Amino acid sequence: MRRVITADVQDHSGVLNRITGMLHKRQFNIESISVGKSEREGISKMTFVVHVSDSQKLEQLTKQLNKQIDVLKVKDITDKAMVARELALIKVVGNAQVRAEIQSVITPFRASLIDVARDSLTVQVTGKPDKVEALIALLRPYGIKELTRTGVTAFLRGQQPQEVTDLNTHLG
Repeated sequence: MRRVITADVQDHSGVLNRITGMLHKRQFNIESISVGKSEREGISKMTFVVHVSDSQKLEQLTKQLNKQIDVLKVKDITDKAMVARELALIKVVGNAQVRAEIQSVITPFRASLIDVARDSLTVQVTGKPDKVEALIALLRPYGIKELTRTGVTAFLRGQQPQEVTDLNTHLG
């Protein structure tokens, strides 16, 4: 099962390392992880996309995350209405002859050319992971020189109830 988990964490040195170490130790497969400052001072938001084999493993994951002293709140938002986005930078083999063709490929994805060199073009795309995957697949025949992706970042859409698996109130 592919799950999207968000966690509010203390913005301290070593938090990411401790959490990923715990996930590794318990053999959770992390597809992506993104971390950044939140709207609250001193609090960061982590978004994990993980693969778990069953609901028991999912429960174990959320309990283990909540045991971490720097974790304030954990939510599995997979089955809720959410906003989820990813950013990808794709360097494609290309010269002046294929530039217009590549531009016509990326336009329906609302992607943009952010760098042009003699032998390559760099494309920026943001959106749902399946949109990013689809554009990458269309650009592969041109030759991808380099590719980097941020991983998914997500939160609940609109005014949904803030259900929480467990709330840690360790405020340091």
